[in-house]
Amino acid sequence: MPVKPGAQPERWRTTMGSVVAAVAPLIVLTSSVPMPDPVPLNPVPVAMTTTAAPAPVTVKKPKRSSYKKALTRALKDLPGRFAVTAHDLSTGRSYSYNRGLRTATASIVKVDIVMALLLRAQRQPRGLSAWERRAAARAIKVSDNSAASALWSAIGGASGLAAANKKFGLRDTRPGPGGAWGATTTSAADQVRLLTALTSPKSPLSAKNRRYVLGLMADVAAEQAWGVSASGREGADVALKNGWLPRPRHGGLWTVNSIGRVRDRGHTYLIAVISERHGSMGAGVKMVERVSRLVTKALSRAAS
Repeated sequence: MPVKPGAQPERWRTTMGSVVAAVAPLIVLTSSVPMPDPVPLNPVPVAMTTTAAPAPVTVKKPKRSSYKKALTRALKDLPGRFAVTAHDLSTGRSYSYNRGLRTATASIVKVDIVMALLLRAQRQPRGLSAWERRAAARAIKVSDNSAASALWSAIGGASGLAAANKKFGLRDTRPGPGGAWGATTTSAADQVRLLTALTSPKSPLSAKNRRYVLGLMADVAAEQAWGVSASGREGADVALKNGWLPRPRHGGLWTVNSIGRVRDRGHTYLIAVISERHGSMGAGVKMVERVSRLVTKALSRAAS
């Protein structure tokens, strides 16, 4: 029953009646003794409080890794064999999926070859010769295989690439045998390590040489500008290199890879997507671009 303002609850009146009944006999028996003024009772005695204070509500903040779990679930739903590693230089966040996959590099190794050439020239020390610069430009801008083969020989082939990659901090990359530079195998994580060597001041490559390679990657032929570039808006600052190869050992199915640096919406992403066993090159390109968009979108949302 609602209690009117100023009125005492029924339970309080009942309790007070009991108190008065108990005290009244004492007053009669000791009436000859002066009594002190009674101590005022607390209007809301502690003994009368029956409702405990509510426990504080704890709101759990979402874990930083929650976007990774959601992204992993999304990628698992995609068909095909692929791996991706991405690093947002602006926030420090990174993500990797299917770390164990190793694919042939195809033409993305041409960036590695040119970097090995520049590292070799630094030690001598010297700049690149005119023919080396022409070959480097053709190998990356238009993915010229003859130019890549000439540079492969210039760095000392497989052993020269392996020595350079040790300096670049690569762990999973195995140079192809003989002159088969396209059969070099790698991981997505290693390709981001290579991209880090192109963007970090701690790189064994000089700042001038890092800018040189990134400049070539930013000027690839328009028909070869697909891949990780799909993770940025139109007009984003992109430096990339792609590789594509039908492999006889996979029954002619396609290996399609893309690596690069993408600057967009205040973020700088280093991203590598490697994939294999596609029915066509077009199917591989579509997969690489879809994965690139999913990953950078998740990293961007996590930052905001």
